[in-house]
Amino acid sequence: MGLKELSIKDEYRSDYCNLIHDFYTPCLEKATLYNRAVGYFSSTSMIAISRGLTALIKTGGKMRLVASPYLSQEDTDAITQGLRKREEVISSSVRQELDQEFEQVARDQLGCLAWLLSQGILEIKLAVAKNIHKHSIYHEKVGIFSDAVNDVVAFTGSANESSAALIDNFECLDVFCSWKANERERVLRKAENFERLWNNNTSQVEVVSFPEAAARSLLRLRPDRAPTQEPETKQPTKYGTLAESGGIYRVSSNETNQPEPEKSNSDQLQNFLKVELKPRQLEALNAWKAANCHGILAMATGTGKTVTGLACAAGVENLDFLVISVPTNEIVQQWVEEIRKITNFPLPLEATGKAEDWMEKLFRKLGMIHRGELPRERLPVVVVGSYGELSKSRVADLFADAGGFPKQSLIIADEVHAAGASTYRRILREDFQYRLGLSATPVRPHDEEGTEVVLEYFSGIVYEFTLEEAIKAGILCEYEYHVHVTTLADNEYEKFKRLTNKIGCLLNRDEEDAQAQAEHLAIQRARIIKSAAAKFPALDRILDQHPPRRGMIYCADIGQATDVCGKLTQHGFRVARYSSEDVDRQSLLSEFFRGNLDALVSVKCLDEGVDIPAADLAVILASDTSPRQFIQRRGRVLRAAPKKAIAKLVDIIVVPPLGDYPAELIDSEIKRVIQFASSARNRTSVKQVVLQKRKIEPLLERIGQHVESHN
Repeated sequence: MGLKELSIKDEYRSDYCNLIHDFYTPCLEKATLYNRAVGYFSSTSMIAISRGLTALIKTGGKMRLVASPYLSQEDTDAITQGLRKREEVISSSVRQELDQEFEQVARDQLGCLAWLLSQGILEIKLAVAKNIHKHSIYHEKVGIFSDAVNDVVAFTGSANESSAALIDNFECLDVFCSWKANERERVLRKAENFERLWNNNTSQVEVVSFPEAAARSLLRLRPDRAPTQEPETKQPTKYGTLAESGGIYRVSSNETNQPEPEKSNSDQLQNFLKVELKPRQLEALNAWKAANCHGILAMATGTGKTVTGLACAAGVENLDFLVISVPTNEIVQQWVEEIRKITNFPLPLEATGKAEDWMEKLFRKLGMIHRGELPRERLPVVVVGSYGELSKSRVADLFADAGGFPKQSLIIADEVHAAGASTYRRILREDFQYRLGLSATPVRPHDEEGTEVVLEYFSGIVYEFTLEEAIKAGILCEYEYHVHVTTLADNEYEKFKRLTNKIGCLLNRDEEDAQAQAEHLAIQRARIIKSAAAKFPALDRILDQHPPRRGMIYCADIGQATDVCGKLTQHGFRVARYSSEDVDRQSLLSEFFRGNLDALVSVKCLDEGVDIPAADLAVILASDTSPRQFIQRRGRVLRAAPKKAIAKLVDIIVVPPLGDYPAELIDSEIKRVIQFASSARNRTSVKQVVLQKRKIEPLLERIGQHVESHN
C-alpha cells in the first residue's frame, strides 16, 4: 500500500483538523522519501518540521531537508567585506539557534530530528542566496512525500513556521496528488524543483552542506532510543497547559490558591522524574532506599545506571544539594543531557572549564540555600563534574567559606571505582547524608585499600544486575567472541624473559624500593605483550574477516593507534583516532553516529561511560591487566540499537613460544579469554578455535574448565 490508498484532502486547516494525525503521520507511514524545504532555519521551524516524524522512524524512510540560515545584516556585511568566511558565519548562525535552552516539549520534538540525523536517515543542506549583499534569503516552503511506486504528494503553506513562539502555529496546507490528472503536472514540477535545489542547480541560490558544528548542536538533543510516539505539543491557555493528548487542562501550581496535598514517595518520584522506570531500575531504587539511601548499584553497562541514579535522587524528599562526580568531561555532558531530558531538576552547574566561573556560581547558590532564599522548586542545586575537578582542595575550601555543607545532600559517584584512587578520595566527604555509587565493576583490581575505601564509604553493594541477566532479558544484545592467538617474536621473548628474571630477583629482596622497582618492570613486560609485532599481521586477517562499519579498535598507546589508523586507511576504511590528544572528540563521535566513519581507534578514552549504541564490533588489539577495563570495553558494543541483532568481539592474545613458559606469565590474557568466552553466544566453539590456532595446552585447559561450566 502506498500514498494513493490514503484519503487525502486538498486542504488541511488547523481550526478543523489535526495536521499531525490527519495528514503528516498517514503520509509518512506510506512514504519512502520525505523532501522538505523551509524558510529560516530556526528552532520553531525545526519543531514544525519534526511533527509526525515518529512514523518515518518506524517505517525506516528517508528525509532530506533544505533550509535557509538566518543571517543578520552584520553577518552579511562580514561576509561581503571578507572579514569572516561564509562557512564560519553560517555555522555560527545555525549553532546559535540550536544552542539555546529549550523547554522539554521543544526538546522532545527536536529529538525526533536529532535521532534521524544520528542514524543517517536525515540529510540537511542549507540554501544561501547568491546576492547575499542585498540581504536576500531563500524563503520557499514546500513538502514532498514519495512512495515505492513513485506516487507523490506535495504540499505548500506554513507561512508562519519561523515565528518566535515555541507553540504550535495556526496553519493551512494546500495539498496536491500526482495520481489526480489535474494536479499531476504541478506535483511533478515541485518534485523536480526540489531535486534541482538539492543538487545545487537552482539559479540565485547556492546549496551547501550542513555544518558539522551545527550537527553536534542538534545531536545533543538526540534521545537514547528511537522516539516511538509523537511528542506532546502544547498551547497556552489562561488555565495553564492544554495537552494535545485528550485536551486535558493541567493547572499550574502557581495559578491556584489550593494547597498541594502531601506527596507520597511515589508522588515525590513522579514530581521530578519524566520517565517510567523499568522493573530492574525500580528494584535498584528500592534496594538503595531500604539501605537508608546508602549503597552501590553494580549494574552492567547499558542497563540504565544513569536513569536509576537520577531516580534515586528524585526519590529523596526535600533534597537540597546533589553532586554527581564522573571520570571525564564527556561523561559530564552525558549526565547534564540526561538531567535536562528526564528530570524536572533545575539546570545543573557544570564543573568544567574555568574553575572561577562555576565555583562563583556554586558559592552564591550555597549561600542562598543556607539563608533559605531558594524556593523549593529551584532545589536541589545540582553540580556535575569530573573527579579531578571536584576533588581539588579549593572546592573543599569553598564549602567552608559558603557557610558549611547543606544537610539534605546526596553524592552520586559514577564509575564509583574511580573514587577509590588516592587523588580523588577528598570528594568522599562525611557531610553527604545520602550516598550512591554506580558501576558495572565496583572493585579496584590490584588496589585492595582503594576498594575497601569505596565499599566502606558507600556501605557496600546493595543491588546487582549482571551482564548475563541483561543479555537474557534482551536489554543488551548477544555477542560472538573470536580469538586470534599469536606468539612473541624471538627478540621480544628474550626481553620478556630478562624482565621476568629481574622481577623475580627483586621480589626476593628485602629492600623497601624493591617492590616498586618490580612493579615498574612488570609494566615494561606487559608493554611487550601489548605492542607485539605479530598483532599487525593478525589485524590484517581480522579486517578481512570482520570489516568494520561501526567498529572500535583498542590500542596500547598513541603510537600504535596512529599506525592502526594508517593500516585501516590503506584497507579503504574511513577511520579516526579517538584519544586524549585529539581535541574535538565530540565531533568524531557525531561523525561515527552518522555513519561517516567506519571505526574509531582508541587507547583508553572509549573505555568508560561513552554511549555509542550503534557500535557493533570491538577489536581488542591491546588491553591492560585490569578486568574492569576489558569488561567496560565489551559493554561499549553490547548496547541495543535499531537494526543491531548481534555484536562481535575480536580479541588478539599474545603468548610466549609454545612449551617454554608458565601460564601465570600471561594470566591477564587468560582471564580475559575466560571472561569473554563464558558469556558469548558461540562459547562452545571458542575452545576449539583456540586449539586449531595454537596447541597451547596450559591456556586451553584453563579456558576449557571455565567455559564448559557455563554450557
